Formats: sequence, structure tokens, C-alpha cells
Amino acid sequence: MSIRLYVGNLPQTFDAKELEALFTAVGEGVRFKAVNDRETGACRGFGFANVDDQKLAEAVIAQLNGRDFGGNSLRIEISERKDARGGAQPDRRGPGGSAPLRKAVNKVVHADEVDSQAPDPRWAGELAKLKQLLDNQKAAV
Repeated sequence: MSIRLYVGNLPQTFDAKELEALFTAVGEGVRFKAVNDRETGACRGFGFANVDDQKLAEAVIAQLNGRDFGGNSLRIEISERKDARGGAQPDRRGPGGSAPLRKAVNKVVHADEVDSQAPDPRWAGELAKLKQLLDNQKAAV
């Protein structure tokens, strides 16, 4: 059975091969995956390592927890599964249970009175961008 370790306090930018070399120095059978930001692709400062057995996991924790890596002191501990965490966490997934709910970036609050000259609120943001592009083109000519 594989044991999952939390590896925290990682620098924003680091060489994954250096970190893998640290794990390999402790023992074979450690696989690491950093958690990256979706938008920037930069490391979010933590990741997870899968270890083949309990003794190797304990050795990794004993030898690497608190060790300096890229100017930061590594934090390594056995990862808790999501369902093992305490407290009742609300289900943040939307209908169908597949994706988390997100706040709309350009949320439009509707007025009681309808203005026939106003653009469709669903496209108001795009229309504003197009108007700005058109104004920039006129200014350049």
C-alpha cells in the first residue's frame, strides 16, 4: 500500500530534479508531484510524495523534515485524506456534483425597469471591450 506524504514550504521556483535527488538519497520508491497554480503554472508551495512502504515514509520524514531546500525549511508529514479531516465541510460542488461553484467575475445586477437601449447584460462586458478596441483604432488613425 502506498503512503502519501505532504511536502510543504517549497520555494515558488525550484528544480524538481534536486528535490527528487533528496528523496532518492533516502531510498528508492518515492514519487513526487508538485501542486501548481492553474493560471500561472508556478508552484503553490507544496506537493505530495507517494512512498511504497511505512518504513521508507518514516525515514523520509525523519531525514528531510526541517531540511533547508531553496532557502526554505521543508515541512514533510503524512498526508491526511480529505474524508479523514475533522469537521463537516460543506459540499461546494454545483448541481450534478462535478465542479465547484465559482462567483461570476462580471456579475450583473438586474434593475426593475428595462432600458431598451442598454445592451444584453450577458454580453455587456464583451461589448465594452469591443468599444474600447474601436476607440483605440480611431485614435491611432
